[in-house]
Amino acid sequence: MEKKYEPLFTPWKIGNVEIKNRIVVCPMGGTSLFGWMEPHHFDKDAGDFFMEIAKNNAGLIIPGIAPIRNMIGNSWLYKAKGAFRKLKKYMEEIHKTGAKLFIQLTAGFGRSFSLPNSLVGIKKNKLLSSMLKPIIDVERLCAAPSKLPLRWKDDLQSREMTKKEIRQMVDAFAKTALMCKEAGVDGVEIHAVHEGYLLDQFTTTYTNKRTDEYGGSFENRYRFPVEIVKAIKSACGQDYPVSVRYSVVSKTKGFCEGAMPGEKFKEVGRDMAESEKAAKYLQDAGYDMLNADNGTYDAWYWAHPPVYMPTNCNLEDCAHIRKFVDIPVVCAGKMDPETSAKAIKNGEIDGMGVARQFLVDNKWITKLMKGNEDDIMPCINCHNACLAFSHYKGVANSGKMSDTSHMSRCALNPMTMDGGKYDLKRTKKPKKVAIIGGGIGGMEVARVLKMRGHNPTIYEKTDKLGGVFIPASSFDFKENDKKLISWYNKQIKDLKIPVKFNTEITDINKLNADEIIIATGSKPKNIKIPGVERCVEAIDYCNGKDVGQNVVVIGGGLTGCEIAYDLYLKGKKPTIVEFKNDLMVVDGLCLANSSYLRDFFKTNKVPVYLESSAKSIDEKSVIIKTKDGEKKIKADDVILAIGYNSAPICKQSKHVHIVGDAYSVGNLRTVIWRAWDVAKEI
Repeated sequence: MEKKYEPLFTPWKIGNVEIKNRIVVCPMGGTSLFGWMEPHHFDKDAGDFFMEIAKNNAGLIIPGIAPIRNMIGNSWLYKAKGAFRKLKKYMEEIHKTGAKLFIQLTAGFGRSFSLPNSLVGIKKNKLLSSMLKPIIDVERLCAAPSKLPLRWKDDLQSREMTKKEIRQMVDAFAKTALMCKEAGVDGVEIHAVHEGYLLDQFTTTYTNKRTDEYGGSFENRYRFPVEIVKAIKSACGQDYPVSVRYSVVSKTKGFCEGAMPGEKFKEVGRDMAESEKAAKYLQDAGYDMLNADNGTYDAWYWAHPPVYMPTNCNLEDCAHIRKFVDIPVVCAGKMDPETSAKAIKNGEIDGMGVARQFLVDNKWITKLMKGNEDDIMPCINCHNACLAFSHYKGVANSGKMSDTSHMSRCALNPMTMDGGKYDLKRTKKPKKVAIIGGGIGGMEVARVLKMRGHNPTIYEKTDKLGGVFIPASSFDFKENDKKLISWYNKQIKDLKIPVKFNTEITDINKLNADEIIIATGSKPKNIKIPGVERCVEAIDYCNGKDVGQNVVVIGGGLTGCEIAYDLYLKGKKPTIVEFKNDLMVVDGLCLANSSYLRDFFKTNKVPVYLESSAKSIDEKSVIIKTKDGEKKIKADDVILAIGYNSAPICKQSKHVHIVGDAYSVGNLRTVIWRAWDVAKEI
C-alpha cells in the first residue's frame, strides 16, 4: 500500500465501538438487510453483497435504509422477529471479518417519495387509494410535515402527518433499535436529517409549516429527530452508538430547484449558520456520529453526484461542520482515497464515505491495499442501474417498477445484487468466438466469455479499443470514463484475449469461428432540412472538431445536453433546440444527473427552445420553428445530436449474436447487461 493512503487504515471510535479503518460503506437504497419494496425479511442478496465487502477490508458497513414500517403492507419492522433471528447469525459471521455494521433505520420519504408513474393514478383516486391501503398506502408513504408539492409530481400534494403518527414512529425506532442491539448489530443510524427526506423536511422552514410543537422554532423543527435518539438511548443504553445521516447544507433555492457548486444564492433550507447550531444540537441530544454530505431531493446532485459534480464536492462543508462538534464526522460525495486520507490526517473529517464504488467493484479496498489500483473498475457516476429514477415534464418517476424494487444494481457489473442470475459458470465445451467490434460491448462480451473458458478473438477496424465510448468520454469532466477504457484495455491484455486491429470484417462467412458476435455499434441519425450539410455530427465534435463561438445544438437528449454543457465550460455560447417538451426525455436516466444539467442551463441562462425544431440552416444562422412562430438564431456552427440507429453488419441467427448499440441503442447498462446475457448462453 502506498504511504499516502495510510491514514485511511488507522483505527477510530464511534462512542465505545472501535472501527479498524476509516472507510465507511455508506447506505444505498435497495441494499437493506430487511428487503426493500417487499415485506420485511432477512435479505440474502444484500447479506451476500455486504459479506463480500466485509471480507475485503471494509471498516464500517451501513446497509441501505430499512423502513421501520413496511413499504408493501403496513407492518412494523420490530414485529419481524424471524428476520432478526437470521440477522443475529449473520452478525456473528460479519464480526469474524473484523468489520463493524450499523443498521440504518428510516422514518420515510415525505414529499420526496419517488412516486412511480404506475402509482400516480392511485394517489389521485381517493377510492382506489383507500381500497389498496392494506397493500400499499401511498398517502402514508408521501405523508410529510405539511401539505407540500411532491418532488416527483408537483401537481400532487403530500398530506400532513398527525402527532399520533409521529409518536408511533418514535416508539418504533426505539423498539427496532433494541432488537438490532440484541441481534449483535454494532449500532444504528437514523435516516435522515438529510437529503430532504421526511425527518429533514421537519427541520427546514420551506417544508415545515406546522404550528404545533413540531413546527416553527428551531427546537420544534428538530424535535422529531431529537425524540428518536433519546428514545433509542433510553431503550438501548447511553453507550449504544447512534449515528445520524446529515446534510450539512441543503443547497436548495426552492421546490425542484437546486444550487450549483460555487453559486451565490438564497438558501431556503438549512444554511451553514443553522447547520453549525444544528450539528451541535444533535450531538447534545445523543447522536454519536454525523454521516454527512449536502443537498435535498430538490438539489439531488449534491447527495448523488453525477459526473458533472466536482470530486470531493462535499468535503469543504463537512470539514467546516467538524469544527462545531466533538463526535466523528464522515464525509461522502465522490470522495477519492488520496484526498480523503489527507483530510483525515489533518483532522478535517474522521471517515471516508463511499457507496456506489462498492457496487462496481466490491474488492476495491483490497486492491488499493495491495497496490493494484489499475485493477479497480471505476464507478462512472451514471446511476443507470443503481438509481434509474427518471423524471421529466409531465411524468413522475418513469423508471420501471423492477428498477424501483431492485435498486442498487450496477450498470457496469451485472453480478451486483442480481440474485445469482449473472453468476459466472465455466463452460464444459469451449468454443472459438469471433467478436466484430472492439467497443465496450465487444470488450465486455469477450471478457465474460474468456472468464467462462471460451476462446474469443476481437476484430477491430481501428487501431484502438473503446469504440464510440472514446469520443463519449472525451469531455474534461469524464475522467472516470477514460479510466474505464483503460481498465478494459488492461483486462483484455491480462486475460490474453487476441485483438486483430485495423481489421474490418465485411463477410462473416470468412471467419473461422463456432459463434460470431456482432458489436459494430450505431450510426448517427440525420434530418432533411436546407443547409443540413453544414452541421457537425456530435461524434465529430467529441473527437475534437473545432467550432465557433455561437453554437446551436439540435437535440436536447443527454448527448446534446452534455455537448452544450461542455461548450459553455469552454467559454462558448450554446443554444439547445429540442423537439420534445423537456430536456433529456429518456427513461433510465437518473433525476440526479438530468436535474444538474437542467439547473445548470437555467442558472447560467443557456437558451433552451423546447417543442421546437430546426427548419433551415444558412452560413450564419439557424431558423427554428417554435410554439410561438419562427425564430432566427445566430450560429457560427451547428451540432447535430438527434440520436443514433443501430448498425449491425448482418442479422441475428442461431450462431450469430448482436450486442451493444448494434442490437439496440441505449446506455452502458443496456450494452453491458446485453453482453452478459449473450455470453452466459454460449
